[in-house]
This record gives sequence, C-alpha cells and structure tokens, in this order.
Amino acid sequence: MRLMILGAGGVGTSAGTIIKRQMDIANQDWAEIVVFADYDLEAAKKSAALCGDGIFKAAQCDAFSPESIKAVVDEYNIDFVMNACDPRMDFCIFDTCLDLKVGYLDCACTVSEPHPEKPYELTNVKLGDYQFAKQKEWEASGKIAVCGSGVEPGTIDVFAKYAAKHLFDKIDELNVRDGDNITGGDSAFAFSPWTCMEECLNPAFIWAKDEEHPDGWWYCTPPMSEPEIFNFPCGIGAVEVVNVEHEEVLLMPREIDCNKVTFKYGLDPDFRNSLFVLHNFGLDDKNRKIKVGDTEITPRDFVCKVVGNPTEGMYGLQGTCTAGVWVTGWKDDKYRSLYMYSKADAQECEEKFKTNIIVAQTAVGPVIMMELIAKGIWNEPGAWGPEHFDPDPFVEVMARYEFPAAIKEMDSEYCDMLNEQAALASLEANK
Repeated sequence: MRLMILGAGGVGTSAGTIIKRQMDIANQDWAEIVVFADYDLEAAKKSAALCGDGIFKAAQCDAFSPESIKAVVDEYNIDFVMNACDPRMDFCIFDTCLDLKVGYLDCACTVSEPHPEKPYELTNVKLGDYQFAKQKEWEASGKIAVCGSGVEPGTIDVFAKYAAKHLFDKIDELNVRDGDNITGGDSAFAFSPWTCMEECLNPAFIWAKDEEHPDGWWYCTPPMSEPEIFNFPCGIGAVEVVNVEHEEVLLMPREIDCNKVTFKYGLDPDFRNSLFVLHNFGLDDKNRKIKVGDTEITPRDFVCKVVGNPTEGMYGLQGTCTAGVWVTGWKDDKYRSLYMYSKADAQECEEKFKTNIIVAQTAVGPVIMMELIAKGIWNEPGAWGPEHFDPDPFVEVMARYEFPAAIKEMDSEYCDMLNEQAALASLEANK
C-alpha cells in the first residue's frame, strides 16, 4: 500500500508511529510508503521525522482543495488515503478519493444537520448520510471507503460484529460505553476542540425498535442527557456517562440486527458545564462569521485558536481508558450481558508509540484496517462502516498491535442498582 495520511495532527502522527513500530517489532512491511500531508508542511515534516524511517515522507496539502490532494496522490503514486482531519474536510477528501479511484478511510463520518424544528426529537441529516448515498459509485470504482474508523467509531463497531457472530444468537442492545481514570495534562480538551464541541453539543442519536417502529428508527435526545453509571473494568470503576452524538449509533444498525443502540461517554461534570457555557454564549457556532481585525472567523474556530492544540498538552498522563460495547441478548436460550473492550494505558502509549493515550487508542484501529485492506483480507468495494467486514482477522491481530480485545461478563443487577442511584441523584440535583 502506498499510503497518504492526510492530517499530521495527533491521530495522523500516531498512525505513523504505530505503523513504524509494527515494522520494527513484527516485521510488517505492508506499507510501501507513508506520506504525511498537511497544510502546515513543518507539522508533516515533524511527523515524518518522529517515525524516522526512509519510507516516511512529508508533503504540503490543503485538505479543502481537490487539486492539492490530487497533486500529492500523483507525485507519490498514492493508492490509499487515511483522512485524519476533522470532519469538516470529509466531503472534499472523500469525493476526491472517489474521483481519483484511490482507497479511503476516515476516523469520523461526514457531519450531521439537526432537525430545524424538533432537534431533540427527530433526525434530519445524519452522520455519514452523504457518504453512504454514494455507495454504488464506490462499488463501481472498485475501491473501498471505510467510514468511521477510529476507536469509537471503528474498533468498537468491529467488536459489535464479533459479538453478533460468535457470542450471541440474538442481540437485544448494543450500548457503546467509554470511560477512564486519566489524570494530568494541561489541556481542557482531550482531543480536537472543534470535533469535541460538534459531537458533545449536537443532539444525540439513538436507534430503537418499538411497537410504532417495528423495523427500527433513529431519534434524538438533548446533548449530554440521560446520565447513567457504568462500572468499567481495569480498575476504573463506576463512571457517570451521558448521551453524545456518535457514529456507532448510525453505523451498527445498518449491519447488525438489534433492538437498541446507544452511545454514552464519561465526561467530567465541570467540563460538561464549560461546554454548555460556550454554547449559551454562541461560542460553539460553526457557521456564523465574525470580524476580528481584518479577518473573519467563526466563533468555534476562535475558541479552537484560543485553546490551541490539545495533543501538545496531553503528555505525562497517568491512568487507563477503556472503549467498548456493552452487549445484551441471548446465547443458547440464556440471557447474556457482556462488555467487549480495548484497554489503553497512558504511560505505555507514550513509551511505545511516542504519542498520548487518546490519539494512540484512536489510531490503532485504522492502522489494523489498512493492513487488512493492503493484504486483501478486507476487499469488498463500496462505502462501508467497519462492522460490514469479517471481524475475526481484526480481533486476531489486535494483540500483535499491543491493544488486545477483552471481555467482561456484566452483572446486570449491579448496573441496574447504580443507574437507579444515578437517576435519584440527578433528580435531587435538578430540584
């Protein structure tokens, strides 16, 4: 594979260091060349230098410009593009790769547009709608586009497919849960501030089947709603999680038969309040332009400039993060409840991959997927979510990448008790 990583930020750089480590410790040479491409050429050069091998190159590229992307593809004879940019740029990169007939993978799908009248009830444009509308065109191109392929979405979607294939005869619910006990760092945001404001302050999607919608439907709830206590493994313990807009809810029901899909994320209450303050003052607005001196900028872009690049302040962390899917259903006529997850340790990520835990855990899934595509193991042309493909080879090689999959059987009665306590605490707080 002749790979371009478009976006030399935290996730893009981490993908490169993970590829390099696989070359060094596992003798993996599926990547013939890896070109870091970024609008900031110096950032691309820094990423290439961090990997330090002759196959890693740097190029200047404007992700909003088809001509700029094409120039890098032509110069290095690129046949696959990993989009490590924020989702604003998905439209251009996705379409350009289709036009050029090169493979494509992103870590987040094209953005949603809330319902203009009932944003906290009905859907309008959903995450990834733009991409999956071009499914037939991608099939005709003979190339693969994997949409939503970080850790969440991405690795966790593969876990859901694995559970459906091996661990359950019938699935009731797929509930993605992410939590950590990480301490340290000097950035308010753990990852891209633009993306964080987008997903945390947008209406959150839920998929469900009910009497009125026997075939299932998507609906929306307010952002960061329905707090729940989830008992995470690996010493993390009980963490309050809340509804957040995320691709898994849109991707999983397309391929996996189930009754409900949710996504909840552990966000510190103080950080949630800070996000709501930004929203209440209109500082998360991504469309309205305001004049600052001789330039125009959106309020959200202004906030991003003020807080800076969070990956630079996310080193020296301590603690553990688990990302996984809580699956309930039936196996051999018995009810089963389990959490299939991937664990990451902050200090180990810095030592092994030279990047912080957040971006390392996000980048490993896309790298595994690209290896499977390069080797012809995942090979069906079209625009797909990760759960479309056979999960077995992905799960099998996770240990080689030092992010092994794990399963925790859940005590459903204990979870119910914790959630009752959380509901009571929420009622008291809102009195």
